[in-house]
Amino acid sequence: MSIVVPKSPSESWSESLRFMFTVGIECSNPVIDGGHRVDQLALTGHYEWWKKDLGLVTSLGVKYLRYGPPIHRVFLGSGQYDWTFLDPVMAEMQKLGIRPIIDLVHFGLPDWLGDFQNADWPQHVADYAGAFAARYPWVRFYTPVNEIYITALFSAMFGWWNERLQTDAAFVTNIKLCVKASILIMRAVLNVRPDAIFIFSESTEYVHPGNPSMVPKALFMNERRFLSLDLLFGHDVSAVMYRYLLNGGMTEAEYEWYSLQTDLRSHCIMGTDYYITNEHVILEDGRTIAAGDVYGYYVITRQYYDRYRLPVMHTETNRTAGLAVEWLWKEWMNLLRLREDGVPIIGFTWYGLLDMLDWDSALTRMRGHVNKVGLFSLERRERKVAKEFRKLVETYSHLPISSSKFLILTA
Repeated sequence: MSIVVPKSPSESWSESLRFMFTVGIECSNPVIDGGHRVDQLALTGHYEWWKKDLGLVTSLGVKYLRYGPPIHRVFLGSGQYDWTFLDPVMAEMQKLGIRPIIDLVHFGLPDWLGDFQNADWPQHVADYAGAFAARYPWVRFYTPVNEIYITALFSAMFGWWNERLQTDAAFVTNIKLCVKASILIMRAVLNVRPDAIFIFSESTEYVHPGNPSMVPKALFMNERRFLSLDLLFGHDVSAVMYRYLLNGGMTEAEYEWYSLQTDLRSHCIMGTDYYITNEHVILEDGRTIAAGDVYGYYVITRQYYDRYRLPVMHTETNRTAGLAVEWLWKEWMNLLRLREDGVPIIGFTWYGLLDMLDWDSALTRMRGHVNKVGLFSLERRERKVAKEFRKLVETYSHLPISSSKFLILTA
Protein backbone atom coordinates (compact mmCIF):
# COMPACT_ATOMS: atom_id res chain seq x y z
CA MET A 1 0.00 0.00 0.00
CA SER A 2 1.42 3.41 -0.88
CA ILE A 3 0.34 7.01 -0.78
CA VAL A 4 1.47 9.39 -3.50
CA VAL A 5 0.40 12.99 -3.06
CA PRO A 6 1.75 16.35 -4.29
CA LYS A 7 4.86 17.77 -2.69
CA SER A 8 4.34 20.50 -0.09
CA PRO A 9 6.46 23.59 -0.76
CA SER A 10 7.34 23.89 2.94
CA GLU A 11 9.01 20.46 3.10
CA SER A 12 12.19 19.26 1.47
CA TRP A 13 12.14 15.86 -0.19
CA SER A 14 14.61 14.36 2.30
CA GLU A 15 12.66 15.64 5.33
CA SER A 16 9.34 14.36 4.00
CA LEU A 17 10.69 10.82 3.68
CA ARG A 18 11.95 10.72 7.26
CA PHE A 19 10.31 8.57 9.92
CA MET A 20 7.75 10.61 11.90
CA PHE A 21 8.76 10.84 15.56
CA THR A 22 5.94 12.55 17.39
CA VAL A 23 4.76 13.70 20.80
CA GLY A 24 1.28 14.78 21.85
CA ILE A 25 -0.14 17.41 24.16
CA GLU A 26 -3.12 15.88 25.97
CA CYS A 27 -6.25 17.81 24.94
CA SER A 28 -9.24 15.69 26.01
CA ASN A 29 -12.36 17.72 26.83
CA PRO A 30 -15.36 15.45 27.56
CA VAL A 31 -18.34 16.48 29.67
CA ILE A 32 -18.93 14.32 32.75
CA ASP A 33 -21.61 14.13 35.47
CA GLY A 34 -23.09 17.45 36.48
CA GLY A 35 -22.30 18.99 33.11
CA HIS A 36 -18.67 19.59 34.12
CA ARG A 37 -16.24 19.78 31.21
CA VAL A 38 -12.86 18.18 31.83
CA ASP A 39 -10.40 20.37 29.93
CA GLN A 40 -6.95 18.79 30.07
CA LEU A 41 -5.34 21.81 28.40
CA ALA A 42 -6.53 23.90 31.34
CA LEU A 43 -5.70 21.32 34.00
CA THR A 44 -2.12 20.90 32.76
CA GLY A 45 -1.53 24.65 32.48
CA HIS A 46 -1.11 24.69 28.71
CA TYR A 47 -3.19 27.83 28.19
CA GLU A 48 -0.63 29.75 30.25
CA TRP A 49 2.49 27.78 29.29
CA TRP A 50 1.87 27.01 25.62
CA LYS A 51 5.01 28.77 24.38
CA LYS A 52 7.14 26.86 26.89
CA ASP A 53 5.45 23.62 25.87
CA LEU A 54 6.19 24.15 22.19
CA GLY A 55 9.80 24.80 23.14
CA LEU A 56 9.89 21.47 24.97
CA VAL A 57 8.70 19.77 21.77
CA THR A 58 11.62 21.16 19.78
CA SER A 59 14.05 20.29 22.59
CA LEU A 60 13.29 16.61 21.93
CA GLY A 61 14.36 16.84 18.31
CA VAL A 62 10.92 15.96 16.91
CA LYS A 63 9.18 17.84 14.13
CA TYR A 64 5.63 16.52 14.52
CA LEU A 65 3.14 17.27 17.30
CA ARG A 66 -0.31 15.82 17.92
CA TYR A 67 -2.24 18.93 18.96
CA GLY A 68 -5.93 19.41 19.68
CA PRO A 69 -7.28 22.98 19.57
CA PRO A 70 -9.96 23.46 22.28
CA ILE A 71 -13.03 23.10 20.09
CA HIS A 72 -15.32 24.20 22.93
CA ARG A 73 -13.47 27.54 23.09
CA VAL A 74 -12.95 28.09 19.38
CA PHE A 75 -16.21 26.90 17.81
CA LEU A 76 -18.85 29.15 19.37
CA GLY A 77 -21.76 28.57 17.01
CA SER A 78 -22.64 27.94 13.39
CA GLY A 79 -20.14 30.01 11.45
CA GLN A 80 -18.83 31.63 14.66
CA TYR A 81 -15.19 31.14 15.63
CA ASP A 82 -12.86 32.65 18.19
CA TRP A 83 -9.26 32.19 17.06
CA THR A 84 -7.81 34.45 19.77
CA PHE A 85 -5.94 31.73 21.65
CA LEU A 86 -5.07 29.64 18.64
CA ASP A 87 -3.58 32.23 16.26
CA PRO A 88 -0.39 32.91 18.26
CA VAL A 89 0.02 29.19 19.04
CA MET A 90 -0.14 28.24 15.38
CA ALA A 91 2.20 31.09 14.44
CA GLU A 92 4.74 29.86 17.01
CA MET A 93 4.54 26.34 15.58
CA GLN A 94 5.33 27.72 12.13
CA LYS A 95 8.22 29.73 13.56
CA LEU A 96 9.68 26.65 15.31
CA GLY A 97 9.20 24.35 12.32
CA ILE A 98 6.68 22.13 14.14
CA ARG A 99 4.31 20.24 11.85
CA PRO A 100 1.08 19.74 13.79
CA ILE A 101 -1.24 16.77 13.48
CA ILE A 102 -4.47 18.57 14.38
CA ASP A 103 -7.00 16.69 16.54
CA LEU A 104 -10.25 18.40 15.59
CA VAL A 105 -12.48 16.40 18.00
CA HIS A 106 -10.91 14.82 21.07
CA PHE A 107 -13.67 13.24 23.20
CA GLY A 108 -15.85 16.37 23.46
CA LEU A 109 -18.08 18.77 21.51
CA PRO A 110 -18.95 22.44 22.14
CA ASP A 111 -21.85 22.93 24.53
CA TRP A 112 -24.10 24.36 21.82
CA LEU A 113 -23.87 21.08 19.86
CA GLY A 114 -24.91 18.95 22.84
CA ASP A 115 -23.45 15.45 22.64
CA PHE A 116 -22.55 12.75 20.16
CA GLN A 117 -26.18 11.61 19.78
CA ASN A 118 -27.01 14.87 17.98
CA ALA A 119 -27.44 13.98 14.31
CA ASP A 120 -26.50 17.51 13.23
CA TRP A 121 -23.03 17.69 14.75
CA PRO A 122 -21.08 15.99 11.91
CA GLN A 123 -21.97 18.68 9.35
CA HIS A 124 -21.35 21.51 11.79
CA VAL A 125 -17.92 20.18 12.73
CA ALA A 126 -17.10 19.60 9.06
CA ASP A 127 -17.83 23.32 8.52
CA TYR A 128 -15.46 24.09 11.40
CA ALA A 129 -12.80 21.87 9.83
CA GLY A 130 -13.13 23.74 6.54
CA ALA A 131 -12.80 27.08 8.33
CA PHE A 132 -9.75 25.81 10.23
CA ALA A 133 -8.06 24.60 7.04
CA ALA A 134 -8.76 27.93 5.32
CA ARG A 135 -7.30 29.91 8.24
CA TYR A 136 -4.20 27.70 8.56
CA PRO A 137 -3.65 26.41 5.00
CA TRP A 138 -0.08 25.34 5.82
CA VAL A 139 -1.38 22.54 8.07
CA ARG A 140 -1.34 19.22 6.27
CA PHE A 141 -1.97 16.51 8.88
CA TYR A 142 -5.26 15.99 10.73
CA THR A 143 -6.98 13.54 13.04
CA PRO A 144 -10.67 14.28 12.32
CA VAL A 145 -12.13 12.46 15.36
CA ASN A 146 -9.78 10.93 17.92
CA GLU A 147 -10.36 7.34 19.10
CA ILE A 148 -13.86 6.89 17.75
CA TYR A 149 -14.27 3.49 19.40
CA ILE A 150 -13.33 4.81 22.85
CA THR A 151 -15.52 7.91 22.35
CA ALA A 152 -18.50 5.63 21.75
CA LEU A 153 -17.60 3.09 24.43
CA PHE A 154 -17.09 5.60 27.24
CA SER A 155 -19.94 7.95 26.26
CA ALA A 156 -22.65 5.57 25.09
CA MET A 157 -21.88 2.09 26.48
CA PHE A 158 -20.26 2.75 29.86
CA GLY A 159 -22.20 5.96 30.56
CA TRP A 160 -19.13 7.90 31.75
CA TRP A 161 -18.93 10.90 29.39
CA ASN A 162 -20.98 13.26 27.25
CA GLU A 163 -24.40 11.65 26.60
CA ARG A 164 -23.76 9.24 29.51
CA LEU A 165 -25.89 6.45 28.05
CA GLN A 166 -25.53 2.67 28.39
CA THR A 167 -27.27 1.08 25.42
CA ASP A 168 -26.24 -0.65 22.22
CA ALA A 169 -28.41 1.77 20.25
CA ALA A 170 -26.61 4.77 21.73
CA PHE A 171 -23.25 3.10 21.02
CA VAL A 172 -24.15 2.49 17.37
CA THR A 173 -25.42 6.06 16.98
CA ASN A 174 -22.22 7.47 18.47
CA ILE A 175 -20.02 5.29 16.25
CA LYS A 176 -21.87 6.04 13.03
CA LEU A 177 -21.98 9.80 13.64
CA CYS A 178 -18.29 9.96 14.57
CA VAL A 179 -17.42 8.12 11.36
CA LYS A 180 -19.79 10.30 9.32
CA ALA A 181 -18.16 13.40 10.83
CA SER A 182 -14.71 12.05 9.96
CA ILE A 183 -15.72 11.53 6.34
CA LEU A 184 -17.31 14.98 6.04
CA ILE A 185 -14.29 16.57 7.75
CA MET A 186 -11.91 14.89 5.30
CA ARG A 187 -13.87 16.20 2.33
CA ALA A 188 -14.06 19.71 3.82
CA VAL A 189 -10.31 19.84 4.45
CA LEU A 190 -9.46 18.38 1.05
CA ASN A 191 -11.45 21.17 -0.59
CA VAL A 192 -8.87 23.56 0.89
CA ARG A 193 -5.76 21.35 1.04
CA PRO A 194 -5.98 18.62 -1.64
CA ASP A 195 -2.83 16.88 -0.38
CA ALA A 196 -4.01 16.62 3.24
CA ILE A 197 -3.18 13.45 5.17
CA PHE A 198 -5.52 12.07 7.85
CA ILE A 199 -4.04 10.05 10.71
CA PHE A 200 -6.79 8.15 12.51
CA SER A 201 -5.74 7.56 16.09
CA GLU A 202 -7.69 4.51 17.32
CA SER A 203 -7.38 2.35 20.39
CA THR A 204 -6.27 -1.15 19.37
CA GLU A 205 -8.06 -3.56 21.68
CA TYR A 206 -8.27 -7.26 22.38
CA VAL A 207 -10.49 -9.34 24.70
CA HIS A 208 -9.28 -12.69 26.05
CA PRO A 209 -11.88 -15.23 27.27
CA GLY A 210 -11.34 -15.99 30.95
CA ASN A 211 -13.55 -19.08 30.83
CA PRO A 212 -14.64 -21.45 28.02
CA SER A 213 -18.18 -20.18 28.40
CA MET A 214 -16.96 -16.67 27.53
CA VAL A 215 -15.48 -17.57 24.15
CA PRO A 216 -18.60 -16.47 22.18
CA LYS A 217 -18.73 -13.16 24.06
CA ALA A 218 -15.03 -12.54 23.50
CA LEU A 219 -15.43 -13.29 19.80
CA PHE A 220 -18.28 -10.77 19.61
CA MET A 221 -16.28 -8.07 21.40
CA ASN A 222 -13.25 -8.72 19.21
CA GLU A 223 -15.44 -8.09 16.15
CA ARG A 224 -17.08 -5.02 17.68
CA ARG A 225 -13.68 -3.35 18.29
CA PHE A 226 -13.30 -2.98 14.51
CA LEU A 227 -16.62 -1.21 13.86
CA SER A 228 -15.30 2.34 13.70
CA LEU A 229 -12.50 1.52 11.27
CA ASP A 230 -14.67 -0.90 9.26
CA LEU A 231 -17.15 1.89 8.53
CA LEU A 232 -14.41 4.45 8.00
CA PHE A 233 -12.30 2.40 5.59
CA GLY A 234 -15.12 0.59 3.76
CA HIS A 235 -14.40 -2.88 5.15
CA ASP A 236 -17.46 -5.14 5.10
CA VAL A 237 -18.47 -6.14 8.60
CA SER A 238 -19.37 -9.69 9.57
CA ALA A 239 -22.98 -10.87 9.45
CA VAL A 240 -23.11 -10.71 13.25
CA MET A 241 -21.93 -7.09 13.27
CA TYR A 242 -24.30 -6.16 10.45
CA ARG A 243 -27.27 -7.40 12.47
CA TYR A 244 -25.88 -5.57 15.50
CA LEU A 245 -25.72 -2.31 13.54
CA LEU A 246 -29.25 -2.71 12.17
CA ASN A 247 -30.64 -3.60 15.60
CA GLY A 248 -28.87 -0.50 16.94
CA GLY A 249 -30.71 1.79 14.54
CA MET A 250 -28.46 1.98 11.49
CA THR A 251 -30.37 1.65 8.23
CA GLU A 252 -29.30 -0.38 5.20
CA ALA A 253 -29.02 2.87 3.23
CA GLU A 254 -26.70 4.36 5.86
CA TYR A 255 -24.46 1.31 5.78
CA GLU A 256 -24.34 1.48 1.99
CA TRP A 257 -23.30 5.16 2.16
CA TYR A 258 -20.29 4.32 4.34
CA SER A 259 -19.22 1.56 1.98
CA LEU A 260 -19.04 4.05 -0.92
CA GLN A 261 -16.45 6.37 0.69
CA THR A 262 -13.38 4.30 -0.11
CA ASP A 263 -11.92 6.98 -2.41
CA LEU A 264 -10.63 8.66 0.77
CA ARG A 265 -8.38 5.73 1.73
CA SER A 266 -5.46 7.12 -0.28
CA HIS A 267 -5.30 10.05 2.16
CA CYS A 268 -5.47 7.90 5.31
CA ILE A 269 -2.96 6.51 7.77
CA MET A 270 -4.19 4.05 10.41
CA GLY A 271 -3.05 5.31 13.80
CA THR A 272 -2.74 2.59 16.44
CA ASP A 273 -2.87 3.47 20.14
CA TYR A 274 -1.60 0.84 22.55
CA TYR A 275 -1.34 0.91 26.35
CA ILE A 276 -0.95 -1.87 28.89
CA THR A 277 -4.71 -1.43 29.53
CA ASN A 278 -5.74 -2.30 25.94
CA GLU A 279 -6.03 -6.03 26.53
CA HIS A 280 -8.83 -7.39 28.68
CA VAL A 281 -10.04 -10.68 30.17
CA ILE A 282 -13.79 -11.32 30.26
CA LEU A 283 -14.75 -13.38 33.29
CA GLU A 284 -17.51 -15.96 33.70
CA ASP A 285 -19.77 -13.39 35.40
CA GLY A 286 -19.38 -10.98 32.46
CA ARG A 287 -16.99 -8.56 34.15
CA THR A 288 -13.82 -7.55 32.37
CA ILE A 289 -10.45 -7.05 34.03
CA ALA A 290 -7.08 -5.84 32.75
CA ALA A 291 -4.97 -8.51 31.12
CA GLY A 292 -1.71 -6.60 30.75
CA ASP A 293 0.30 -6.80 27.54
CA VAL A 294 -0.32 -10.49 26.86
CA TYR A 295 -0.03 -10.22 23.06
CA GLY A 296 1.51 -6.77 22.96
CA TYR A 297 1.74 -4.11 20.30
CA TYR A 298 3.17 -6.37 17.60
CA VAL A 299 0.42 -8.99 17.56
CA ILE A 300 -2.53 -6.66 17.93
CA THR A 301 -1.28 -4.08 15.42
CA ARG A 302 -0.69 -6.91 12.98
CA GLN A 303 -4.36 -7.91 13.35
CA TYR A 304 -5.46 -4.39 12.44
CA TYR A 305 -3.00 -4.05 9.57
CA ASP A 306 -3.97 -7.39 8.05
CA ARG A 307 -7.59 -6.25 8.08
CA TYR A 308 -7.15 -2.79 6.48
CA ARG A 309 -3.79 -2.89 4.64
CA LEU A 310 -3.12 0.80 5.26
CA PRO A 311 0.08 2.57 6.34
CA VAL A 312 0.39 2.47 10.14
CA MET A 313 1.54 5.00 12.73
CA HIS A 314 1.92 4.27 16.45
CA THR A 315 -0.07 7.29 17.63
CA GLU A 316 -0.27 6.85 21.43
CA THR A 317 1.50 5.09 24.24
CA ASN A 318 2.89 5.82 27.72
CA ARG A 319 3.56 4.30 31.14
CA THR A 320 3.96 5.77 34.61
CA ALA A 321 7.34 7.28 35.45
CA GLY A 322 8.91 4.25 37.16
CA LEU A 323 8.19 1.97 34.20
CA ALA A 324 8.31 4.46 31.35
CA VAL A 325 11.83 3.85 30.01
CA GLU A 326 11.39 0.09 29.76
CA TRP A 327 7.98 0.55 28.13
CA LEU A 328 9.37 3.06 25.60
CA TRP A 329 12.00 0.65 24.35
CA LYS A 330 9.62 -2.30 24.41
CA GLU A 331 7.14 -0.47 22.17
CA TRP A 332 9.95 0.64 19.89
CA MET A 333 11.30 -2.89 19.48
CA ASN A 334 7.79 -4.13 18.66
CA LEU A 335 7.56 -1.38 16.06
CA LEU A 336 10.90 -2.27 14.49
CA ARG A 337 9.84 -5.92 14.21
CA LEU A 338 6.63 -4.89 12.45
CA ARG A 339 8.68 -2.92 9.91
CA GLU A 340 11.05 -5.84 9.41
CA ASP A 341 8.05 -8.07 8.69
CA GLY A 342 6.78 -5.72 5.98
CA VAL A 343 4.21 -3.63 7.83
CA PRO A 344 4.50 -0.02 6.56
CA ILE A 345 4.72 1.63 9.96
CA ILE A 346 5.81 5.23 9.49
CA GLY A 347 5.79 6.96 12.86
CA PHE A 348 5.98 6.65 16.64
CA THR A 349 4.37 8.84 19.31
CA TRP A 350 4.81 9.22 23.05
CA TYR A 351 1.58 10.61 24.46
CA GLY A 352 1.96 12.94 26.08
CA LEU A 353 4.53 15.61 26.34
CA LEU A 354 3.30 16.43 29.88
CA ASP A 355 1.77 14.57 32.79
CA MET A 356 -2.02 14.28 32.82
CA LEU A 357 -4.67 14.43 35.52
CA ASP A 358 -7.26 11.89 36.68
CA TRP A 359 -6.89 9.39 33.87
CA ASP A 360 -6.69 6.69 36.57
CA SER A 361 -10.47 7.13 36.83
CA ALA A 362 -10.93 7.67 33.07
CA LEU A 363 -11.73 11.32 33.93
CA THR A 364 -14.85 10.28 35.84
CA ARG A 365 -13.64 11.47 39.27
CA MET A 366 -11.88 14.81 39.28
CA ARG A 367 -9.57 14.56 42.28
CA GLY A 368 -6.60 16.41 40.84
CA HIS A 369 -4.57 13.19 40.82
CA VAL A 370 -1.47 13.61 38.67
CA ASN A 371 -0.75 10.73 36.30
CA LYS A 372 3.02 10.78 35.84
CA VAL A 373 3.06 9.56 32.25
CA GLY A 374 4.61 12.58 30.54
CA LEU A 375 8.07 13.17 29.18
CA PHE A 376 7.95 16.27 31.41
CA SER A 377 6.24 16.95 34.72
CA LEU A 378 3.55 19.61 35.11
CA GLU A 379 6.35 21.84 36.42
CA ARG A 380 7.95 21.29 32.99
CA ARG A 381 10.83 19.32 34.46
CA GLU A 382 12.40 16.67 32.28
CA ARG A 383 12.01 13.03 33.22
CA LYS A 384 14.40 10.18 32.51
CA VAL A 385 12.06 8.92 29.80
CA ALA A 386 12.47 12.26 27.97
CA LYS A 387 16.23 11.70 27.83
CA GLU A 388 15.63 8.20 26.46
CA PHE A 389 13.08 9.45 23.94
CA ARG A 390 15.53 12.10 22.73
CA LYS A 391 18.18 9.38 22.42
CA LEU A 392 15.73 7.26 20.43
CA VAL A 393 15.04 10.15 18.04
CA GLU A 394 18.74 10.91 17.59
CA THR A 395 19.67 7.28 17.04
CA TYR A 396 16.93 6.41 14.58
CA SER A 397 16.30 9.72 12.81
CA HIS A 398 17.97 8.30 9.69
CA LEU A 399 15.15 5.77 9.21
CA PRO A 400 13.18 6.17 5.98
CA ILE A 401 9.49 6.74 6.48
CA SER A 402 8.88 3.05 5.83
CA SER A 403 10.68 -0.13 4.92
CA SER A 404 11.96 -0.63 1.41
CA LYS A 405 9.07 -2.99 0.69
CA PHE A 406 6.46 -0.31 1.35
CA LEU A 407 7.80 3.18 0.63
CA ILE A 408 5.22 5.75 1.63
CA LEU A 409 5.64 9.01 -0.27
CA THR A 410 4.22 11.92 1.69
CA ALA A 411 5.54 14.81 -0.33
